[in-house]
This record gives sequence, C-alpha cells and structure tokens, in this order.
Amino acid sequence: MNNTKVDECRLQWEEGKKEVFIVSSLADNPVKAMVRPGRQFKEGAHHQISDSCSLRVEQVLEDGLRVCRLDPVPTDPAWHPFFHTPFPPYIQPNEELAERYQTVYSSTPGSKAAPTAGLHFTPELLQQLRQQGISQTEVTLNVGLGTFAPVKTEEIHAHKMHAEYFSVSPQSLESIARATHITAVGTTSCRTLESLTSTDLEPPLEPVSRETSIFISPGYSWKRTNALLTNFHLPKSTLLMLLSAMVGMDEWRRIYNEAIREEYRFYSFGDAMLVL
Repeated sequence: MNNTKVDECRLQWEEGKKEVFIVSSLADNPVKAMVRPGRQFKEGAHHQISDSCSLRVEQVLEDGLRVCRLDPVPTDPAWHPFFHTPFPPYIQPNEELAERYQTVYSSTPGSKAAPTAGLHFTPELLQQLRQQGISQTEVTLNVGLGTFAPVKTEEIHAHKMHAEYFSVSPQSLESIARATHITAVGTTSCRTLESLTSTDLEPPLEPVSRETSIFISPGYSWKRTNALLTNFHLPKSTLLMLLSAMVGMDEWRRIYNEAIREEYRFYSFGDAMLVL
C-alpha cells in the first residue's frame, strides 16, 4: 500500500480566479507549479496575495510549468488561508472532504493527488484482512504529474513520464523479497514495486529512496506485481495503459464496457476492480 499523504498544495486567491498548483515539494522555494490563468503568470510577474504573502514568477519552463518564489516560504503559517486540498476538477472543492481524500493509512506528506485505490479501505477492513492471514506492507510514492498527466503523443512509447519520488524501508523490502504473491493497492504501489531492482532486494537491505519515471504499457514484462486493486480511469491515461499491460487490450475493453453498462462510478471516489 502507498502510505503517501496529500499536501494542501493548491494556492488560490481572488475567490479562486487565480491559482498556483505546486507540483514540487512544499519544502522547496522556489517551487514548480501549474498556474491559471497562464497569461497573468509571465516571467517576472509579481502577485501580492495578502499584506504578508507574495509570489514572483522567476521562469517559464518549456512544458508550461512556472518556477515561482514565495515570500514567505510555502511552509509559513501565513499561507494557510490560501492553500487548499488539490481535489480533482470533477469534485466540487469542499474542505470537509479533505479527510476523506486521504487513505486511512496515509502518513508521509508529499503527494499532489490521492492514491485512490487506497480510499476503499477502512480500519475494519484492514483488520479483517490481517485476520485472514494477509500481510500488509507500506511503500511511499509521492503522486505527481507522472501519475495524472495524460498521454498526448501519437505513439504510446513516445510519452515521457514526469519523475516521481518513491521510498521503501528495509522492513518493507524484506516483506516484498519473501512474498510469494503480491497485490498492489493502486497503480502507484504497482509502479513502486516494478521500479525496485533485484539489487534493492539483496541483503544487507538498505533504505531505497530515489525517483522513478517508469511507464508501464502493453508489452511490459512484470517483475513483482501479481494482482492489482485499481479504480476505473480516464481514457488516454497512463493508468489505463498500465491496466492494459496487465490484462491485454481485449480484456480491458471488456471490463470497461461492463463498467459503463452497469453504470459504475469512475474517478477518485468511484468504484474499483481487483485484477487477478
């Protein structure tokens, strides 16, 4: 399971008319961010957000991201009224939902979206699984652009994944190394498992901490993931291509046709499937 926790990283002011969605760590300054509306965030633009909070655009990157310096630093309490939970655009912003947009086992800050397959678990369900002899192991992958950026290239393999940070403790590495069957809770846990090398799992086990830009698509040779719990995803997403790599083109279409026919709910608070 991915124990990452969603940051309050959506900076909004002027009643939401201006937005800076920070995609890098909130411990950074300057930060990398998506902005809206883009024309008001040209290089050198200065925004006075309150008496004590301001932002300056230092650079416009080739991919459209902005490098912004915040004053004071993003972690300063003065920013608290302006930072919000980064709900997807199809969810009406409501901070009362913020707790439900975290998994019950979330503990490590750093994500820009929830690892949504984990939202289906309750403490009671996790306890039931333990009583059935199913062990539970946590990894961390900070969900960012690599997970939710759509594929826009004509050829699937031409798509470039944004790098995302992941870490795995020696205790989790030991559990993964000795496991005979692994079910990944969500595509982010899956990508973490598949990013581990054989060297990572050899004694003496040391903490693993690095970035991954792994893109799992049809034709991929699986290393560690035997089963997958996952939500129903958007077309042209890397998440759907990961599913296709696991079950094949015909099968994922059959699954999705049934979901549409049975009026399953898609997206973050939607339904899920267990792929065996």
